[in-house]
Amino acid sequence: MEQKPHIALLPSPGMGHLIPLAEFAKRLVLTHNFSATFLIPTDGPLPKAQKSFLESLTPAGISHVLLSPVNFDDLPDDVRIETRISLSVTRSLPSLRDQIKSLVSGHRVVAFVVDLFGTDAFDIAMEFQISPYIFFPSTAMALSLFFYLPELDSSVSCEYRDLPDPIRIPGCVPIHGKDLLDPVQDRKDEAYKWVLHHVKRYGLAEGIMVNSFKELEGGAVGALQEGKPGKPPVYPVGPLIQMDSGSGDDGSGCLSWLDTQPPGSVLFISFGSGGTLSYDQLNELALGLEMSEQRFIWVVRSPSDTAAYSSFFTVQSKTDPFSFLPKGFVDRTKGYGLLVPSWAPQAQILSHGSTGGFLTHCGWNSTLESVVHGVPLIVWPLYAEQKMNAVMLTEDVKVALRPKVGENGIVGRVEIAKVVKGLIEGEEGKHVRTRMRDLKDAAERVLSADGSSTRLLAELAQKWKNKISNEN
Repeated sequence: MEQKPHIALLPSPGMGHLIPLAEFAKRLVLTHNFSATFLIPTDGPLPKAQKSFLESLTPAGISHVLLSPVNFDDLPDDVRIETRISLSVTRSLPSLRDQIKSLVSGHRVVAFVVDLFGTDAFDIAMEFQISPYIFFPSTAMALSLFFYLPELDSSVSCEYRDLPDPIRIPGCVPIHGKDLLDPVQDRKDEAYKWVLHHVKRYGLAEGIMVNSFKELEGGAVGALQEGKPGKPPVYPVGPLIQMDSGSGDDGSGCLSWLDTQPPGSVLFISFGSGGTLSYDQLNELALGLEMSEQRFIWVVRSPSDTAAYSSFFTVQSKTDPFSFLPKGFVDRTKGYGLLVPSWAPQAQILSHGSTGGFLTHCGWNSTLESVVHGVPLIVWPLYAEQKMNAVMLTEDVKVALRPKVGENGIVGRVEIAKVVKGLIEGEEGKHVRTRMRDLKDAAERVLSADGSSTRLLAELAQKWKNKISNEN
C-alpha cells in the first residue's frame, strides 16, 4: 500500500502556539490525506491542558512524541519567554534528531514545519533532506516586521521606543517603537538577540505559512508576497482557529446564562490563557464594568503584580480570584454580570448570539476567533506582540475600541465604563460592528471550498505530494 505523505511539526511551548499549528495539521490530514507527528519540546511533565489537547488529536490521525526534557536550572528567574522558548528547541536538538531519524525510517516525511522560534531545528531537517517550513501563528504585520528587522537593526542605534517618528514596517500602518513586540524593546537583552538570530534564518525556509488572510491584512500580505531574493514564498492560510472546543458549558454556566440575555447585549472579558492584571487594575476594571451598567461575562484570574504573562509558564494561583474583587462587587452585579473563575468556553461564547463585544488582550488566536464570529473588540494588550495587534485593529482594520491608559499606567474606571458603553450602545460601537461583520463574511469566503486560504493550502499539499512522485 502506498504510504501517505507525512509532516513533522515542532511547536513552541504554550497553547497559543500549539492550537493554530494543530488546526493546520488537521486540515492537511482530513482534507489532503496526510499523516502528521508533533514533536514536543518539554522541560518536565506536560501541563494538563496541553496533554489532553494533544491526546484529542489522535482520532484525527495526528500523533505526538515528547522530546527528552531539557534543563533550565541555569537560567535566571526573570529570563524572557522568547529566550526560554528558543532554548527549549536548541537544547532538544539531540532528542529531535533521534525522533526524526525514527520518523524517516517509517514514513514518507515530505516537510518539517517549525514554529516562529524553531529555526535552529532546520539543521536537522536539512541533515535528513526534509524540506524546512515555518508556521507563523501571529499576524502578517509581525512577520513583515521580522523580515524588516535586520535592516532596522543596522540603521538605528538607539532603542526603538526612543525614535521620534513611527516605524514604517513594509505594508503596515506606521507604528511607534514602544508598540513593537516585547522582545525587541531591549536590544541588549538575550531575547532580542534570539529574535534577530531566528529572522536571519527565515530565508532558509522553503515557505512560510502565516495565520492570516488578505482581507484582514491586505497591506502586510501584499508586501510579504512581493518576490525578493532570499525571501521564501509566504502562504496566508488563515484564519485557523479551534472550532471544535467541545460542547456544553463544562460547568461554567456561561452558555445557559447567555441563552437568557438579549441579542448582542453581553460583553465577554478574558485575557487569554496566560494574561493577568495587577491588583489595582483588576479593581478598576471591576468598578468600570459596574459603572457601565452593561451585561458582561468576565473570566477572572488572580492578579499578579510581577508580570502580565505570569501564568504563561507557571501554575495558576490556587487562591479564589473573586476574593481580590472590590467589596460587594459580586452581589451588586449579580443581575447583569456573570463571573467565571480562570476559564470559560471562549469559542462557544463568541459564537453565541447574545455576545455583543469582546474585551481582549489581543492574542492573535482570540482576535481571529472574534473575526470568524463577527464580534467587535475592546483591545487591552498585555505582552508579546499584542500592542502591535492593538494598533492594527484600531487604526488600520478599525474593528476595535481602545481605552486610554492614565498617567499612573492604569486604565481608570471612568474610561473603562465609557468605552464599554460606547461599544455595546454607542455610535462608535455601530461602526466597528459593521466593519467586523464584513470581515466575518470575508473569513467565510477565504475558507470556502474555492477560497484563497483553502486554495493555498491545497497548492502546498500538492507541492509536498509531488516530492513523493518525483522520488518514485
